[in-house]
Amino acid sequence: MSRLLSVVAILWMAACTQLPEKPVPPKPPGQERAQYIQTTFAALPDWERTRLEPSLRAFLSGCARAPAVLLGPCGTATTIAIGDEAGARRFFETTFTPYALVSTESGDTGTITGYYEPVLRGSRVRDAVNRFPIYGVPDDLVAVDLASVVPETRNLRLRGRVDGRRVVPYYTRAEIESRGETFKAPILGWTSDPIELFFLQIQCSGQLELENGDRIRLAFADQNGHPYRSLGRYLVDRGEMTLDQASMQGIKSWAAANPAKLQDALNVNASYVFFRESFDSRGVVGALGVPLVPQYSLAVDRRFIPLGAPVFLATTFPLSSEPLIRLAAAHDTGGAIRGVVRADFFWGTGADAGTLAGRMRQSGKMWLLWPRGEAPPKAD
Repeated sequence: MSRLLSVVAILWMAACTQLPEKPVPPKPPGQERAQYIQTTFAALPDWERTRLEPSLRAFLSGCARAPAVLLGPCGTATTIAIGDEAGARRFFETTFTPYALVSTESGDTGTITGYYEPVLRGSRVRDAVNRFPIYGVPDDLVAVDLASVVPETRNLRLRGRVDGRRVVPYYTRAEIESRGETFKAPILGWTSDPIELFFLQIQCSGQLELENGDRIRLAFADQNGHPYRSLGRYLVDRGEMTLDQASMQGIKSWAAANPAKLQDALNVNASYVFFRESFDSRGVVGALGVPLVPQYSLAVDRRFIPLGAPVFLATTFPLSSEPLIRLAAAHDTGGAIRGVVRADFFWGTGADAGTLAGRMRQSGKMWLLWPRGEAPPKAD
């Protein structure tokens, strides 16, 4: 069993997420527990001044895939007219009970980061400028399902390849890059900037803007099975930058100034993401299977917060003490989003959203809104 678990450790990979300050290892099941402390809406910070009609629309957008316990509130929400702020407030206050989220590890305060949908410029075909491929899923990538043998792998993403009669870890980032044209995978498009492509993989979705202005929407398809390692932490540890410079913008500036060092630095992160072309006109689709709503969708740890549920968030804007208060909806998950009081705030699409997302690593508190009369959820 110990040998099998060692293989699992090699193949384990957290799902898509933004750049964290340091690698986030998987937590053993049961290590962290959630406490749901019932409270009142009056106790929520700035509740009376928070606009709730946009929150109602975000909640409604997830109702098509919501769990059964939320179907009643979803039905009620459809009766409220668009733009009816008073109706939205009445809906939340009469339909839900707020519960403060408290972790047995970190208490009532956790880390709030941001993510976004990047837009890269590129081409369908390789040319003198666009030389870096955006790969689809290679044919030799296989999924490994050991849940029936090792139940603790149930929520892990295990990937590898077949070598003779053995399943071995899939190629690392460095190995994929070194194979060049011999690496056999579909190519969805080409782009000019390896660091932008790297951050596309971290965000796990984005758009490729072609020369004629058309855009290809790229959605997460799979991953090579290797654990993510933070480029920012690596550069800080090597003295290339200070910790306060290790934002997405700071890393891009370092990359522009150090092109000869870039590929070796990127290879430190063995994880590699593969994409598929999405023809879904609705936008970025999260783990719930519904489009994300800019500034009103969160990625959460679904062990503690059911997808589709409203979540009241109290944090601050990136690099600021200015309060950022939102009633958002749990529409997504992420590999580094592990913990009771932990969320990734979706800022939207493009450069402005990326600026905010890349600088966001704030402290915050969270409250789960749960249907009245229903017991709060139990962690998996």
